[in-house]
Order: sequence, then structure tokens, then C-alpha cells
Amino acid sequence: MDTGTHVVMGVALGGLATLDPVVQSDPMLFNAVLVGTLAGSQAPDFDTILKLKNNAVYIRHHRGITHSIPAVILWGLGIPFLIHLFTPEVSFLHLWLWTFLAVILHVFVDVFNAYGTQAYRPFTKRWVAYGFINTFDPYIFTMHLAGIVAWNLGANPGYTWLIIYFVIALYYVKRYFEKRELVKIVHHYFDDVELVATSPTMKQNVWRIAITTKTHYYVGRAVDGHITIQDEFINKVIDYEDPVVQKALTDHNIKAFLSFSPVYRYDINYFDEFTEVRFTDLRYRSKGRYPFVALAQIDDEHGDELKILNSYTGWVFTEEKLQNKLSIAPESKG
Repeated sequence: MDTGTHVVMGVALGGLATLDPVVQSDPMLFNAVLVGTLAGSQAPDFDTILKLKNNAVYIRHHRGITHSIPAVILWGLGIPFLIHLFTPEVSFLHLWLWTFLAVILHVFVDVFNAYGTQAYRPFTKRWVAYGFINTFDPYIFTMHLAGIVAWNLGANPGYTWLIIYFVIALYYVKRYFEKRELVKIVHHYFDDVELVATSPTMKQNVWRIAITTKTHYYVGRAVDGHITIQDEFINKVIDYEDPVVQKALTDHNIKAFLSFSPVYRYDINYFDEFTEVRFTDLRYRSKGRYPFVALAQIDDEHGDELKILNSYTGWVFTEEKLQNKLSIAPESKG
């Protein structure tokens, strides 16, 4: 989920903690728990700082190891330990339980959007992205705001948040069945389906869909359960024997993209000065464009001495902006 939603979830868990008799009876413990739930709700996204390095490192690691099972345990222990250093008189057990719940809930809700996480590490590095909740869901966020307002107006925080989270749980179930119905429709109309990637939009009745079959990629939009195919591409297998492709696959930007994207097309474009190998994620079609890309420009004019001139991975919404982002320096850092 987005940062704002994680913040209001931290507030909500602090209010929910008042259902714990020990927390409710100790104002100092309540304050420590609220700090813990707010910090725990943000901690796994600490890897956002990787943006300061470059896009490749950020894309490859964001929601990766910091959302893994060992990291969840470390966040869950480290945050309450630090808070307890400043408030040694409060119950560490109850502080730990609510902070740990905040960390777990952060990772749990992240697996339901299209971006996903590597939540099952160290058992697998597979990206878990169930794709039926938007990264920013206005209904979930609004329900949290309503709960915060009600709490400030004097409503019982414990029971208020218990009711709200029950409603949110039902909402998740609803969205799950909506996605499952879309997947069933896809399998009914398309043969040899290998993967259906769904991306919910801000509108409840509108979904983005990317379909992988043995021979083609289909990119579409579902409105009220009716699927319209907007683009169709041949499912072209990567030519690993091509030296130019081999060289491109060694680039850190290309590696980052391929480690993250489950549905993409690849193209080779030939220019006078270089050969370009480009990968395009098909999940995020917007206004007729596919903004999430990775590319490498290879100098192949000197026989076997292939050289990466420029490379990039990230979000770009026009070709002009993409070209501006490409560095003229060799082995671009993206």
C-alpha cells in the first residue's frame, strides 16, 4: 500500500490496542504502543531510501528483503526494544505484540496489490502479487479517515476500529471474488493461458489485465466484468544465443527489471550507432503507453567487443523523457 495508508493503519492499530486491558489501563503503555504501531506500519518501507542510489537498485530491492520473514521478525523485535529503552516501566510483552502486529499487517496488505512483495523469503524470492487491491485504495483510506474522525469525536477506539476492520476484511473478500471471476472469464475465452496479471484501478468496476498465452500477450481493460482487448503482441522468446541480447542481459538495469516484472515483451531495435534491447512491462498500460520499461543500448560495431553505451529502467511517460534520462556516459547507472 502507499505511505499514507500505512500511516493511518498505524493509527488504527493504536486505537485497536485499547481492546487490550493492559494497554487500556496504562496511558504510558498506550502511548508507547501507538509509537510502536506507527513505526511498525512504516518500517518495512525503509528500503525506499534506495531511490537515492538508482532506479535499478530500488526496483530490485524495494519490498524485497525488508518484507521477508526474517526482516519482519527483526522489525518486530527491534522497534519495541528501542521504544522500551525510553519507557522501561511499561510491559514489553504488550508493546511487542502490538508493534509486531503492525509490521505483519504492513507486509500482509502489500501482497494484495499488483506490485507485490517478496514476503516468502528466504523460502523463495518469488514476487507475491495477488493483484486485487489498488496500491492506493480510496475506500480503504476513507474508512480509516472516518475511524480517526470518529475517535476524535469521542467514539470508543477499540470497538470503532474493530468494526471498521471487519468491514475492510469483507471488502477484501469482495475484491478477491471479483478478480477470480475475471480470471475465469479469461480462461473461458482464451486458449493456453499461462498467466493472468490483474491491476485494479481507482474505480471499483475497472481493471487492467495482461494475459500471457503460449503464443501471444493480450493487454486489456475490464469494465463491469466485460473485457476489451486493447493490444496484442506475439509472445517472442528471448534469443539467448544473440550476443547483443547476451550483453544486454548482463546490465544491472535489465537484471532489475527482469527480476521484478512477470509480464513483458522484448524488442530489438537497430540504429546506426547502436542496437537497442528494450523490455516493456505490459501490466501498466496508461493512455495507450506502457510507462515501465528497461533498455540497454549496445555498441556492436567492433566485432566481438560489445559495449553497453547507455541503459535505464524506470517509469517514463513519453519517449522524449526516456531519451533525456539516458546518460551519455558509458555503462549508465540509470
